[in-house]
Amino acid sequence: MTTIERLETRRQRVALTRPWGPSHSASGGAPSGAQVDAVTVIATRVTRSDGVQGHGFSWTPQIGASAVHALLDDEIIPAAIGRSAVPGESWDGLWAHLHEAGGGGITTIALAGLDLALWDAQARAAGTSVSQLIGRRRDSIRAYGSGVNLHYSEDELVAQVRRWVAAGFDAVKIKVGKPDIAEDLDRLAAVREVLGPDRALMIDANQRWSLTQATDAVTALAVHDLTWIEEPLRADDLLGHTELARRIDVPIAVGENLHTAYRFAEFLQADAAQVVQPNIIRVGGITPFLRIAAVAADAGAAVHPHLLPELSGQLALTLPGDPWAEDVEDAGFGDLGALADPSPVTIRDGRLSENPHPGLGIRFTAFEKETP
Repeated sequence: MTTIERLETRRQRVALTRPWGPSHSASGGAPSGAQVDAVTVIATRVTRSDGVQGHGFSWTPQIGASAVHALLDDEIIPAAIGRSAVPGESWDGLWAHLHEAGGGGITTIALAGLDLALWDAQARAAGTSVSQLIGRRRDSIRAYGSGVNLHYSEDELVAQVRRWVAAGFDAVKIKVGKPDIAEDLDRLAAVREVLGPDRALMIDANQRWSLTQATDAVTALAVHDLTWIEEPLRADDLLGHTELARRIDVPIAVGENLHTAYRFAEFLQADAAQVVQPNIIRVGGITPFLRIAAVAADAGAAVHPHLLPELSGQLALTLPGDPWAEDVEDAGFGDLGALADPSPVTIRDGRLSENPHPGLGIRFTAFEKETP
C-alpha cells in the first residue's frame, strides 16, 4: 500500500490588486469595516512512500489562517503519516480524528490542504491531470463575471459590468444589500441596461438580510430578471431558507459557507435551495466535493462551484449538468503572481478551459525555491 510519508506546509500571503471591502467580509459573511488587501494560502506538499510528491493548499481570505496552519502542523500531519495515500481513502478517518474541533470550518479547510495534495500526487503518478483522472466530461464551461463590489459607486459598478461584457461574459453577479432597497434597485437597473435582456444577472446578499428583509428585497429586485439570489440569509438558517423559498420565485443559491455533504443534503431535502455552490477548500477538498456534487445531482440541483477558478474550474469540467465557473475580477492566483507555474486554466470569451498540465497544476511560490 502506498502511504503518506511526509506533509510539509508553508504560509503565503497573496496581495490583491483590487482590494475587497470595506463593506463586505471577504469570507462571505456579515459586513465588515476592514478593507481586505490580501488573502492567505497554506501551501502544502505531500511525499508518498513511493517518492511521488503532490502539491495542494488550504485557503482563507481574512480569518483563521494561523489556526488552519496550526491544525495542519499539530494535528493532521501526525495523524496522516502512514495512512493510505490513495485519494479519499484517508479522508473520513482524518475527519473523524478532527471532529472534536468541529465537523466543518477550520477543520475541513485544513483537511483540504492534504486532500488536494494527494489528488495532485495521484494524477502526477498516472501522468495525467486531476480532471482526466476523475473523468473530464467537457472541454470548456461557461464562466461568469463576479466582483466584491457593494462598496463601489454606481458608476464604478457599471464600469465593471462593461468590462465583463467586453470580455465576452454572458452572465455576471453583483453584490446587493444596501441599507435602502431603492439604491439596490437603481444599481440593478443600471446593470441590466448594460447587460441587455439576454445576459444572465445574479445577485449576492452575503447573508445580510432577515427573512422579512429578504422577502421584500427579492420581491422588489426580481423585476430585473434574476437568475438566482445567493446567500440571502445567514448560511446556517435552514428553516429561514426553506420558508423564503416558499415566498419567492427567484432560485436560491447557497453553499459557500456550508461544510459537509450532510448539510448540503439537508438544504436540498428541505427545498431550501435550487443552486449549490460548494467551495472546494471549505468543504475539505476534492474528495468531499465530489460527494456533495453527487448529492446535488440526485436532488436535481444545479452545481456551480464557489470562487477559485484555477481549482473549481477543473473540477467543474468533470461534473454532469451545466456547471459554471466564477471569475472574480483581478483575483485569480495566476493573475496575482502567486503560482510557480502558468495557470492551469484559461478564461476567454466567457468560457473556462483547461491548459495542459500534470496533476492540479497549482504549485504556489512558497515552495518554488525548493522544488525542481
